[in-house]
Amino acid sequence: MDEMQELEELLPQAGAHFLDSDRERARHEMQGPFMLPPGPTGFSFALYQSVGVGLMPGHRLELLENGTVFERMLEDIRNAKQSVHILVYIWRPCGVSDRIVEALVERARAGVQCRVVVDPVGSEEVAGDKDFDLQVEKVLTEAGVEVHYYRLLAGKVMGRLLGRTHNKIVVVDGRIGYTGGFGIWKVWEGDGLKPENWRDTSVRVEGPEVLRMQLSFSRHWQEAGGGLLPPSAFPPPDETHVGEECASVGFVDSAGKLGVTDAERMVRLVIAAARERLWIANAYFTPPNAILEQLEEKLRQGVEVRILGPGPVHDVPIIRASQRSTYERLLAAGARIYEYQPSMMHAKTMLVDDWLAVVGSTNLDSLSLNKLGEGSLVISDPEFVRKLQRCWAKDLRHSKEITLENGGRTNPWRRAARRATQLVGRDR
Repeated sequence: MDEMQELEELLPQAGAHFLDSDRERARHEMQGPFMLPPGPTGFSFALYQSVGVGLMPGHRLELLENGTVFERMLEDIRNAKQSVHILVYIWRPCGVSDRIVEALVERARAGVQCRVVVDPVGSEEVAGDKDFDLQVEKVLTEAGVEVHYYRLLAGKVMGRLLGRTHNKIVVVDGRIGYTGGFGIWKVWEGDGLKPENWRDTSVRVEGPEVLRMQLSFSRHWQEAGGGLLPPSAFPPPDETHVGEECASVGFVDSAGKLGVTDAERMVRLVIAAARERLWIANAYFTPPNAILEQLEEKLRQGVEVRILGPGPVHDVPIIRASQRSTYERLLAAGARIYEYQPSMMHAKTMLVDDWLAVVGSTNLDSLSLNKLGEGSLVISDPEFVRKLQRCWAKDLRHSKEITLENGGRTNPWRRAARRATQLVGRDR
């Protein structure tokens, strides 16, 4: 056997289905789902089968818009007794950063264990306000706060550039959790009605799933160089509110990998659960074709589908062009599409019928769904859904509806942008 034959034997072969049509090969890819049993019980079972997380009862929730998340978060940090854990993609020096640093320093000096993990791409190794190491890290570490970077790029740029953590998680005393679209930077302050103040949505949660958020922090903490968390970081369930009418919640933590991530599985299941309405607000709405096909099927089933994305104020213009490339097919199928006008619309929320909602960090683009670390709170609670619906009503007053005659047609630039953005995060 010569060297060429030996090499050929080592290479993967095309296999029995190499010459099959796209349709035949699609039989061996994840399909839909396009319909689930109605209501929370069937959805919870499907979610558990797909991502290993079901909806757990016993949670208290607060929906927080724009900069209000920081005031509530600071109140909890200042009252912390055991630990404060923060995992964010973006943390840059600014006024809100100063207030959080001050609260952490005070708690650390009082004996509270404070730990911080930031992504260096979002917080330090990019253009802009880069002085996290000098203005934030140095002050925190001198006060006894432990700070680590998640996957430094130094010497490993090509292998790590896309494998970032995009999570936004804050856990106080193992009992209070925060997630949403926020970063710790000046654009997240304010009311979301000016170009310099982004529009975002976050959630504060108390209940059993906070421990799953703590577990997500712990895994990132260990990979970033931290040690195991002590048992006190995982306290037993608080039964103070037993008997109260509380929400059922599941926290879905996702990491980039080959194949279908938990983030994409979660999104597909939430879409499949819709029977009457499906409202999606997302900062980077350019999902893979499989999800667009799901949305088209929901429209054929008579579901009211609304999409709210950023308008003229956008931090990544190519993503906006890619987003707009999806409009024509969705509008033709009957969707209603809106673009938020005053500022960058950075929320990542979903609303289904009158009982299901999602709030978290997960964008609907191939990068978030395939490569990045993400986390979202899946919520079954009619009262929370009503509050999110009221947010939609306010946002639509500041939005422009897009039609086929009014900006909804695609063009070569939009198609090229979509191909580029899909390619960046593609893994299959």
